[in-house]
Amino acid sequence: MFKKIVHKLLQSVNSNTKKEIDSSKILTGRSIANFNAAKTTTKLAEVEFKVFSQWGDDGIIQYLIATIDIPTTSEIFIEFGVEDYTESNTRFLLINNNWRGLVIDGSVANIDHVKKDSIYWKHHLSATAAFITKDNINNLIKDAGITGEIGILSIDIDGNDYWIWQKIEAIDPIIVIVEYNSIFGKDKPFTVIYQDDFERSNNHYSNLLYGTSLLSICDLAKEKGYEFIGCNSAGNNSYFIRKDKMKHFKPLSCEEGFIDAKFRESRDRSGQLSLLTDADKYKEIKGSKIYNTRTNQIEIL
Repeated sequence: MFKKIVHKLLQSVNSNTKKEIDSSKILTGRSIANFNAAKTTTKLAEVEFKVFSQWGDDGIIQYLIATIDIPTTSEIFIEFGVEDYTESNTRFLLINNNWRGLVIDGSVANIDHVKKDSIYWKHHLSATAAFITKDNINNLIKDAGITGEIGILSIDIDGNDYWIWQKIEAIDPIIVIVEYNSIFGKDKPFTVIYQDDFERSNNHYSNLLYGTSLLSICDLAKEKGYEFIGCNSAGNNSYFIRKDKMKHFKPLSCEEGFIDAKFRESRDRSGQLSLLTDADKYKEIKGSKIYNTRTNQIEIL
């Protein structure tokens, strides 16, 4: 009985401590966002900060929505691949700016966690458990009651990112954030071969053969009416703005905006971190099949 009481007390203390830490982070993020809003810059790294995003994307997003004219009716976001939504690109946006949002993840357990979080009833958030494919993505969005212009679309599903954005037509985002794989370099139009059931860890033991090159996603953005404005300094998220909203930004070429990721997430054949860097990452997946989005052919790396 005593152990149970101690356990409950510890849970309560941990929960209250987390709330206090989160509140402090939110207030700090809000202050930095207000300071950054007065800046005039096209360098995304200058406005980065992290509250709930994995990297500095909270700051970039806050700067963009402060700089770009986004109608109140379009203050809506959609984010894919959020896991349990404790670390994501849009959580701070939801809490700080009170935007409406939809999050989608393939894990039922993750989405259950989101729905039990207090932010779910405190804010206008929808959460859907579904494995996203080319065939279901538009219906998933429509079923959540979202169509037409929205403020932000964030795609990070560690695999079919290129193919999914290519198929989206139910919405017209002003800002689009897409994860890219810097291992493919700045001059290769590569993406993974589409599979409905794509799983990064199953595609290659190294965990490095996933997603899209920056060049491929920049090409797709042009086709869909967007301009590339840069990447986060971590070298994994690329940013695009719809052409009619580019007033304050300069379009960049893929080469100008490319940032090589420095993080080391490779695995060896036993599933342990191997911490490969730079060219060794590419060597690990060399010889694998990849899809060339300009020739529409499968090639060998």
